[in-house]
Amino acid sequence: MGSIHLEIDSFDAASCLADILNDRMLPFTSKGDNAASGDTENQGRASAYVCSAAFEAKSGGQEGVIALSRKYRASQVLIVNENQPEFKIEEQFGGKFIRVSLPVKTAKLADPLADRALDYGLQLIATLLSGEKNVAAGDSSSLELLNLAKRVASTDVTVFVNGPTGTGKEVLAKFVHNHSSRTAAPFVGVNCAAIPENMLEAILFGYEKGAFTGASTSNKGIFRAADSGTLLLDEISEMPLGLQAKLLRVLQEKAVTPIGSQTDIPVDVRVIATTNRDMAHEIRTGGFREDLYYRLNVFPLNTISVADRALDIVPICTFLMRRHCSDISNIPWLTDAAVEKLTSYAWPGNVRELENVLQRALVLAIDNKITVADIVTDDVIHNMNRQPLTSETLQNVAVG
Repeated sequence: MGSIHLEIDSFDAASCLADILNDRMLPFTSKGDNAASGDTENQGRASAYVCSAAFEAKSGGQEGVIALSRKYRASQVLIVNENQPEFKIEEQFGGKFIRVSLPVKTAKLADPLADRALDYGLQLIATLLSGEKNVAAGDSSSLELLNLAKRVASTDVTVFVNGPTGTGKEVLAKFVHNHSSRTAAPFVGVNCAAIPENMLEAILFGYEKGAFTGASTSNKGIFRAADSGTLLLDEISEMPLGLQAKLLRVLQEKAVTPIGSQTDIPVDVRVIATTNRDMAHEIRTGGFREDLYYRLNVFPLNTISVADRALDIVPICTFLMRRHCSDISNIPWLTDAAVEKLTSYAWPGNVRELENVLQRALVLAIDNKITVADIVTDDVIHNMNRQPLTSETLQNVAVG
């Protein structure tokens, strides 16, 4: 993806947006800069041209801005209309031209990091400009983790990601892959807890035709499918002990032996393993091999609960809004009161619970706006004494 060109002239929020683009590791340039941030290898072509409506007005209107964007060979134009009565997103030319109207900002927070992390409008704009390589984050702990993960990605070491369920371990694994030299090669993931024990070995290492009943054809397995790329072993702590020994051999020899074969096949795979378990306890109780753990735990990365990184919530919300609104013009505004409720909740289910709550809010929202009444958390539903969950009872919970 090429860099973004950010036109700072007549754009009050340009500085804050630039900081958010930096947080997202989105490469961008601004007027008079050779490279304001990030990588410069794609400097000749911009992925997007971003300016304010005020700049558009004094530059010949829409046609004038489109002409300017062509100088940067931008594939998309995004106009920010500041200090408007209502939030609105408009698309033209099949999404190549986007206009975002932002309401007047109520107040500026003293902490610059919190001020931009809780700015729903600018965070949403950054999400609209983001690609697959970018992760939505705003909390200092997450920004530090992503910077560390990017440094790890530049090497080829094995990574072990540990953290509670729903805290983005797979997202972090993909981030490492996307910022590595293997980014053009496959990223293949397997959930070790979701596959029956008698099938997992065949799925991992492959098998030859006739190796067992039902093996009517050969299968190369996911290690070979991920050759030259990255293999994610999700919930590795759920892997049976017998298979752990075979995995250890593969990691040591860098070769797999398909079931029914006597031939070792070399593989060049970067392995990233994840777990939500206390691995020291698993090793002490005999649930996980210590030698395999140390083979995997070359570089540990730890994710933390959403409640401990509240400044990530608004950036994550914008990402989830984009995921669940097929037409970006239908993305609703998140009111300040709704933001406050979201950021003050404990989120025992982490991002998965947050996603559920936002999907409910999208159903309940009226006039393209999510208010505090539309935020129905799981604990509220659990406290309804298991009464049937109908649209009427859900609406009563929302307003009550």
